[in-house]
Amino acid sequence: MIVPAEREQGVSLDVVRIRADFPVLQQSIHGNRLVYLDSAATSQTPEPVVRAIAGFYRDDCANVHRGVHELSRRATDSFEGAREKVRHFINAESTREIIFTRGTTDAINLVAQTFGRRAVGSGDEVILSALEHHSNIVPWQMLCDEIGARLRVIPMFDDGTLDIDAYRDLIGPRTKMVALVHISNALGTTNPIKELVSLAHDHGIPVLVDGAQAVPHVPVDVRALGCDFYAFSAHKMYGPTGIGALYGREEHLNAMPPYQGGGDMIRQVTFEKTVFNAIPHKFEAGTPNIAGTIGMGAAIDYIAAIGRDEVSAHEARLVAHASERLSSIGGVRLIGTAREKVGVVSFVVEGAHPHDVGTILDHRGVAIRAGHHCAQPVMDRLGIPATARASFGIYNDDDDVDALVRAVLEVREVFA
Repeated sequence: MIVPAEREQGVSLDVVRIRADFPVLQQSIHGNRLVYLDSAATSQTPEPVVRAIAGFYRDDCANVHRGVHELSRRATDSFEGAREKVRHFINAESTREIIFTRGTTDAINLVAQTFGRRAVGSGDEVILSALEHHSNIVPWQMLCDEIGARLRVIPMFDDGTLDIDAYRDLIGPRTKMVALVHISNALGTTNPIKELVSLAHDHGIPVLVDGAQAVPHVPVDVRALGCDFYAFSAHKMYGPTGIGALYGREEHLNAMPPYQGGGDMIRQVTFEKTVFNAIPHKFEAGTPNIAGTIGMGAAIDYIAAIGRDEVSAHEARLVAHASERLSSIGGVRLIGTAREKVGVVSFVVEGAHPHDVGTILDHRGVAIRAGHHCAQPVMDRLGIPATARASFGIYNDDDDVDALVRAVLEVREVFA
């Protein structure tokens, strides 16, 4: 397990030591060193997390909660231990407020189809922002279409920041829900979530926050933010795919109906009536992703060993460095220039489609994302079809930024 490195000449992390925990980064792609700059889509997984997942299958593989034998007891302890790690990670008040889900998308759908269905009625309004990922648009759109409610959208400025004054004006007597992204996956914009939540709460309106892009990069304290719900995924934070968590205030979760029916979300079943289990289990029907949950807990341990403030400082420096270098290249335009941004540098190259940019970079071993990033309304607002997006993690350093810049310069030569 790594330990925090001493800061030296502005470098906050010992990236060489960190990279040693990620065997995937040791490989060559098309004869070049792999430079992985796609962590906003899925981060890589370190050896301690892989060992935790493999250890469950090797030593403790059994179902949780209902078994009386030793393997089940050990699996249950590890599973519920991971819930406590998640609680501590985001500073929730109780593990009863932590629901394990398949990821951020699943968590948002859970809230929309349970809490949202009761809170929002015909003629009511749900406020989103222009920065949202499709996963925080479509579930609310489906709900509104079904019940006759209306989506309202907070507009954004050209730099990718939200118009807070317009948000104030949107809030009205018909507003029943606000759902907002913490950090934009497409632009890296960091929204002032605490302020946005407070403005909604002044009118008694609950707020869900999509935190998928926030938890890997910045410390998150749900009690300080004041939000009612907070959703995130393990695979953005060096954990496995197919597992995530939903934080919900206990009073909300107690009042919400179950999302799915089946084992472990029940206390008693007869053909006449079912008595549901207490939270959090009321929302965790069926055999859970036990190995994934344990892996998520191990990922939290891994981040904690590095230090979340150190992670944030290191990645902020990389984003600033990459932004400066790319913007100095003729024909390259940065997309999303908010002062407060995290983890992401999106750009376009004059005369080159982002997919062509991504393909040329791949042949130089540089892995980026090219497309609309499941944020088509953002692209529509900015009048572009797509961007090339470099996103950073704890295993990236200045050498990776230099490799990115060299590859983009080659793109310019090809399309000049």
